[in-house]
Amino acid sequence: MSTPRTSFGRMALNGAAGLSLGFILLPLIFVTWLAFFRQEIPSFPPEGYSLKWFSAVPGNKNFVEGFVLSLQVGVLATLIGLLLGVPASLALVRHRIALGPAVNTLLLLPLVMPGIVLGTSLYVFQIETEIATGLPLLGSLAGLVAAHTLVVVPWVVRLVTASLQGSDRSIEEAAQNLGAGPLTTFWRITLPSIRPGIVAAGLFGFVTSFGNLEMSLFLVGPGRITLPIAILQYLEWKIDPTVAAASVIQIVLIGAAMIITDRYVKLSRVV
Repeated sequence: MSTPRTSFGRMALNGAAGLSLGFILLPLIFVTWLAFFRQEIPSFPPEGYSLKWFSAVPGNKNFVEGFVLSLQVGVLATLIGLLLGVPASLALVRHRIALGPAVNTLLLLPLVMPGIVLGTSLYVFQIETEIATGLPLLGSLAGLVAAHTLVVVPWVVRLVTASLQGSDRSIEEAAQNLGAGPLTTFWRITLPSIRPGIVAAGLFGFVTSFGNLEMSLFLVGPGRITLPIAILQYLEWKIDPTVAAASVIQIVLIGAAMIITDRYVKLSRVV
């Protein structure tokens, strides 16, 4: 039976959580509101509301090209990150490799490193690699995908590792005792059990790559711009609700992808 003190504490905790959530969502609310302003120069209160800025987004060449490049890089980096991160997670959790904690920390390091520092480091690395090998790496699509893969892998390792630690190891051992080989066990037992983690890792890795700005600024070549860079360049010359409309479209697409994904694979199991 709850006491008045317990009820008050629960109410205070819920209130603090609600205020924190509202503070986090406040920029999203303002950006969405700004996208519907009628006037070209944003001012408060708005003079009226219009949808014309949303129709201006597809007509902007830089936005379209940036969206296509961000989509290409995000998909490729996510696929490569999954191919690298899932085996790494299996090795860390199932096989207990030597120096496992150190390797795990190393794999998660790009997740906590500032984007400017990571972008500068990769820029210098790609220049030195070009000098040493003669490969045209800096400014190429391959170089950009390789860099974005670096920020996707930590999400894969983190979420797939959580799924593996939460799965029942005895089921895999039972399958092997009944004659299933390692590949069969992985394909029929392990993979279905960690599928939510893999889907969540791919989704969050793609979102991280798609919205990356700091690192991409150092690595894009002439004539190549990602969507975040296109938005930044647009803001250097104009300030109107077109940028807000482009951001809202981006948010809606990512949100829809997360909702559809959660409909079939419950992301709450791993995040």
